[in-house]
Amino acid sequence: MLKMAFACCLLSLLVTGCALNNVSEDKGLQKYFDAEHVAGCFGLFDNGQGSFTIYNLPRFRDSAFSPASTFKIVHSLIGIQSGVIKDEKMVIPWDGLKRSEAEWNRDLNFEQAFRVSAVPYFQEVARRIGKDTMKKWIDSLHYGNKNINGPVDSFWLNNHLKITPDEQLGLVKKLYFDQLPFYQRTQEMVRQVMLQEDNANYKLSYKTGWDRKEDGRELGWVVGWIEENKHPYFFVLNLESPDSQIDMKQVRMRILKNILKELGFMEGKK
Repeated sequence: MLKMAFACCLLSLLVTGCALNNVSEDKGLQKYFDAEHVAGCFGLFDNGQGSFTIYNLPRFRDSAFSPASTFKIVHSLIGIQSGVIKDEKMVIPWDGLKRSEAEWNRDLNFEQAFRVSAVPYFQEVARRIGKDTMKKWIDSLHYGNKNINGPVDSFWLNNHLKITPDEQLGLVKKLYFDQLPFYQRTQEMVRQVMLQEDNANYKLSYKTGWDRKEDGRELGWVVGWIEENKHPYFFVLNLESPDSQIDMKQVRMRILKNILKELGFMEGKK
């Protein structure tokens, strides 16, 4: 019954047919979360087979969280489409304020800013886009709860805007196939900056996110896709920890790669 309900109501964003057997819950993946002392969920969609592998289905389907820096996917699409971001090499000068992330404390172009997830760069992009244009696109995309209350340069960081993991999966799937309401060039530019690893066995494209929830717990994301033999598989990893000292950058990628390896990826055999 659970599989039937999920398969038949999953994601208006995901263009897949309802089926009784296209969702597989893999509770064995829990060990990777337990090893890092975190809670969370994982979902992977095999586009060729039209099937899902899910760990922690209720959290994946029903729980909404701040997108944190995964919002930079949509942020970039809106910036490029509106002409605020001209191309990958468009520089926004450093404002001279030193921040905890050393990589942010310099002039950055769009490609660099995306890869190091530079909040100040994208805050300036948001100010240039403006609240009305931002709201129009968020509403058009039906992005999460569509709540952008607060300043235009921080609404994705203040725990008002929230999105579920399954909605994130639907978004990146549409991005991959040029199915979002943006120019093809716009979507291609974002796909290019999301490509993080490219070798003989696979291509791994993703955006990470890290934020603190309202209850003080640390929240982490990795959303994107892996391609092997020209076949895409879309994934979302969502996790949280009560440990304010967690090395989220390392933990989220370690869990992601451990899961992908267990599922048979990263060896070029898919």
